[in-house]
Amino acid sequence: MKNFKFLLPIVALILILVSSCEGDDDIEDNFIPARDRAEENIDSTLEVERYLTTHFYNYEEFENPPAGFDFKIRFDTIAGANSDKTPLIQHPNLYSKMVQDRVNEDVSYNLYYLKVVEGQGDQPSFPDIVRINYEGTYVVDEVGINENKLFDSSVTPIQFDLTSIVNGLQDALIEFNAGTGFINNNDGTVSYEGFGVGAVFMQSGLGYYVNPPPGSAVTIPVYSQLIFTFQLFETEVGDQDGDGVPSVLEDVNGNGLEEDDDTDSDNRSNYVDPDDDGDGRPTSDEIEINEDGTITFPDTDADGIVDYLDSDS
Repeated sequence: MKNFKFLLPIVALILILVSSCEGDDDIEDNFIPARDRAEENIDSTLEVERYLTTHFYNYEEFENPPAGFDFKIRFDTIAGANSDKTPLIQHPNLYSKMVQDRVNEDVSYNLYYLKVVEGQGDQPSFPDIVRINYEGTYVVDEVGINENKLFDSSVTPIQFDLTSIVNGLQDALIEFNAGTGFINNNDGTVSYEGFGVGAVFMQSGLGYYVNPPPGSAVTIPVYSQLIFTFQLFETEVGDQDGDGVPSVLEDVNGNGLEEDDDTDSDNRSNYVDPDDDGDGRPTSDEIEINEDGTITFPDTDADGIVDYLDSDS
């Protein structure tokens, strides 16, 4: 669910290369640069807050679950028979926190998330692996229209690497706890217990911005504000590069972001770099995994830098 990169078919690429010889000036004239992320943040936040002011969620069903309730969040407009409902922006289950833009470190977003059920199991860290049910929508905010449209959802629980999904969803899921276990039903399905239930309302800069995912059945407009509802069932510690060091520990600067730690400056973040210090010796050979599963980080030359981050150890 994060931005994807893909290759153009060779034939199309050839056509582009041929036509570019004659059309360079036109391409330059028609090129529209992406909006300034700080300025877009202002408009995006206003749009998110308009939605939160004009909509409510099915909080009454969660307060008194009817028989067969699926514990899924549903939104509706505050109007007509629903005029007396509590808007999302005023509901005590709505929280917010400041999170950093991943492109411009000087930009921060006030990210709103709805904590309907916190969950009773383990809490994931930002680079962990989770299993969730989810529904993704984008906000349509035009004159006389303020609604969200579905673009993606899961039919059954699906596993995600938190470092590979849109940043706003990653930032929200770490505020919840996974379930406490599951039951195998006679029909082959699985029922989870004690799981977290929530939603996140994110500005475009924490979503797809100008790069909606290709291949989606629904075209997501650029600069769209996104809403994800989710149920968090399971979580496990992430080690994306398989070097034996949990990725959460490879956040050397401790800012809760996985992208900006690159000890050996090889353009590979530590969490996906099996040789973090670039000394030619794999990180897995520079740590010690004990019988109880704990990790010891030797500092052979006693210079205060552990071996796997020390290129001259």
